Amino acid sequence: MRLKEQRLLRGPNLYADSPCLMAVVDDAATKSPGFAARLFALLPDLPPDAAVRLADEALLVEALEPVVMELQRLAGAPGATGATLAVPGAPRMRRVVCGYAIEQLVVEALRTGLELVRAVAEDRPFDLHDAVAQLHELAERHAIGTSTGAVVQAAIRRGIPAQRLTAEANLFQLGWGSRQKRLQATITSATNSIAVGIASDKQLTKTLLEQAGVPVPDGATVTSEAEALRVAKRLRGPACIKPLDANQGKGVTTNCATPEEVARAFAHAKKYGRHVIVEEHLAGRDYRVLVTGRKIAAASWRRPPCVTGDGHKSIRELVEIENRNPARGEGHTNILTKIPMDALAEETLAKQGYGFDTVLAAGVSADLRGNANLSTGGTAEDVTDLLPEETRDICIRAARTIGLDIAGIDIVCQDISKPLREQHGGIIEVNAAPGIRMHQYPSRGTPRDAGAAIVDALFGDCDGRIPTVAITGTNGKTTTSLLIAHATRRAGLRTGVTTTEGVYVDGVLTTKGDCTGYHSARSVLSDPGVDFAVLETARGGILKRGLAYDRVDVSVVLNVSSDHLGLDGVETLDDLARVKAVVAQRASRAVVLNAEDDYCVSMAASLRDGVEVIYFSLDADNPTLLRHLENGGRAVYLQDSQQKMSLVLANGARHEALLDARQMPVSLGGAARYNIANALAAAAALIAHGFGNHEIADGLRGFVSDAKHNPMRSNVFDVDGVTVIVDYAHNCAAYAALAESARAMSAGRLVGVVAAPGDRRDADLIDIGRTCAAGFDDLVVFETENRGRAEGETASLLVRGAQLGRIAQDALTVVLQSHRAIQHGLSLCQSGDVLVFGCGTTISELTDALRPTRPDLARKIEAEAV
Repeated sequence: MRLKEQRLLRGPNLYADSPCLMAVVDDAATKSPGFAARLFALLPDLPPDAAVRLADEALLVEALEPVVMELQRLAGAPGATGATLAVPGAPRMRRVVCGYAIEQLVVEALRTGLELVRAVAEDRPFDLHDAVAQLHELAERHAIGTSTGAVVQAAIRRGIPAQRLTAEANLFQLGWGSRQKRLQATITSATNSIAVGIASDKQLTKTLLEQAGVPVPDGATVTSEAEALRVAKRLRGPACIKPLDANQGKGVTTNCATPEEVARAFAHAKKYGRHVIVEEHLAGRDYRVLVTGRKIAAASWRRPPCVTGDGHKSIRELVEIENRNPARGEGHTNILTKIPMDALAEETLAKQGYGFDTVLAAGVSADLRGNANLSTGGTAEDVTDLLPEETRDICIRAARTIGLDIAGIDIVCQDISKPLREQHGGIIEVNAAPGIRMHQYPSRGTPRDAGAAIVDALFGDCDGRIPTVAITGTNGKTTTSLLIAHATRRAGLRTGVTTTEGVYVDGVLTTKGDCTGYHSARSVLSDPGVDFAVLETARGGILKRGLAYDRVDVSVVLNVSSDHLGLDGVETLDDLARVKAVVAQRASRAVVLNAEDDYCVSMAASLRDGVEVIYFSLDADNPTLLRHLENGGRAVYLQDSQQKMSLVLANGARHEALLDARQMPVSLGGAARYNIANALAAAAALIAHGFGNHEIADGLRGFVSDAKHNPMRSNVFDVDGVTVIVDYAHNCAAYAALAESARAMSAGRLVGVVAAPGDRRDADLIDIGRTCAAGFDDLVVFETENRGRAEGETASLLVRGAQLGRIAQDALTVVLQSHRAIQHGLSLCQSGDVLVFGCGTTISELTDALRPTRPDLARKIEAEAV
């Protein structure tokens, strides 16, 4: 088997609604007899349907997807779904699709799966135990922390979008644009950095709490053993000694009753910081109360790690047995943490008269820590319902005094169900970034959804989403996206828009280039300065990385016509329509569809329940449009008569003229019908978002498609009486529409300076040549991006198509360089003629052509384009 291609599709895609890896695998191998039996012996939990798929005549590659999915499951991070798909025209090739929870894991699982399948096919040994151990270690290294994961999952359950900001950091964005919040563990973007600093200084925390009337233990901060001994003596009772600014129970020793114990505890605390707190040891149990906003989310009784004897095993053996509990893991990756057997555990046992090798009597327990932190092996019991109102108020006041939005309040008292002051209890710490494992997964008692409580504190009733529109189609995407963005900006919304020309945020170009894929959409949705997102979504982006969004409010599908066929597994128009439909199926409110395009119309049947369809059409008598309106639907259409060219908004029987199409600069005086169609689609998307008629008309009327605001999209120039139209047209539909519009602008001759990308199929290039021959009086063929073809090959196929279109031989010329082709085209024109320059890359191609004879005009065009 040979891996030919591998893609990580990070969002909804052609194969699945969730992230997956897609690999193209060529199978030239043969299976030895007994392959399926050996594979199932090695991986007995493979799904039963795999046995059917792995019949003797099946290809070896058929085993790869179930093996990769099983390896992920064994590593502790199963993927959602998998599939193995045929590749048209390649009988021994398959597309292997594997859903994943951890991106790094699925990549390694694919590599391991290939090795495993090859080994089993060749009847070689394979060390599955070692392979799974390595995959498990990789999964743990990249897993989301337990507390972070609880909050992220709670957000997702509420429909709030969540994304990890980098592959390594435990840092997440919840929500989009200006409504987003950020999260790292339980630190949020609303967490005050000064408050975190205060909480890290335990003495300062105590001082502020005492001033606020919150009960805290007496004590002081020291830097030497002598000071520690003096303070401990003054307390007249056992002391608790801990570092000033450590966390997770590091360096803490409780119940120090003798000078020797104080000295040892001080030395232990000094390992974690220069300053050490010596304070009154409050007798009682250790409790943690979680405050989220102005509410109590949960409370737990934290118990120190302990073991209970059976009369046979030593404490060491009992701890080793407990640490094999699947719920225990290293650090914070599991529900509980393994119990450490270190010097502090040894000292804690010694205080009870035990050692690691002591055999406890049956039923007798021994603590291995003086504190009850989960991070040092402790357990928790939920006591939320026992908190008296006074204690609740004290905890909320403590969090507010320190300034924390999310706080873990540590309390020591005899009985949490009684008021603190009655039992000489108090708050010993206020923690920023409190762990919530103990509340989500208590060892006893009712689990509390602490993650949901944090999400509620962050978002209230908001779902964190900004208004969104996604636009796809073969032609017109960029112009439609910019029309929508222009209207929303004029309505006062800070708008982020992705286009083929770049990313714009509130009218400012932030990234230049083809920005119609996953990363560009994500950059807009991640920008806190964006109130409204308009996302041009191209075929290539969908196929290469999937979508950057789980859903959008409104999707727009402009058209589906022949382009990019033969690339990325898209062989037919039906295939291309399925790719475009991925965007339509992500809409949660409305989908705008072209009523004149059968592929678009067919998408209406595959939408989510409750999603509205809004049609647009240049033909007011289109049957699909009329049926839709008869059924009470909404639509936008062009009412074209000798007197008027009105854009009309229709809602059932109610029809309202929006504006005259000729008032829109983008329509080129009504000649550019393709741009009128784009404007209809833009109006429909804006209607779906609730914009008023005046706002929509104002936006459409104000947008100018020139070289500065929409480069290479029907930019019009006057060159000594010749109208020059510069456009990105590069397929049959675009060239036909452009020729029709140019013909409507002048009674003179129409000269086409045309090209097409070289990665199109031979038949497609011939069709483009034939289309251009039908639309233009004269043709000048040049070459732009040959993309693997030899020089002159693309042009010759276009010429062959033009000749099939029966263009006159003297009306057909080949000039391979773009600026020289423009110069030759202009030489064929007289005043009143129209020259169309298609498939260009930059406006500089026109200015380079003009510079030798009209340097002043070249400079003027360059200045206008900036």
